[in-house]
Amino acid sequence: MSTLREAEVGSTVAVKKLNGEGALKRRLMDMGFTKGCKVFVRKVAPLGDPVEVTIRGYELSVRKDDADCIEIE
Repeated sequence: MSTLREAEVGSTVAVKKLNGEGALKRRLMDMGFTKGCKVFVRKVAPLGDPVEVTIRGYELSVRKDDADCIEIE
């Protein structure tokens, strides 16, 4: 299982599954993370938090704890 947190900078990945419950899962879905959606990993901060991605045509910063809840393929 690989997660968005482990994705290489400059790679495009697809969302496979969202792990998490309740408000966290709903918030990730509201940000655009749905099954099959393509995500481009733009950059990662020097200490690994946050991860900057491009999803559905807009740029988004995601905390590494939240990025751990997004399985990719």
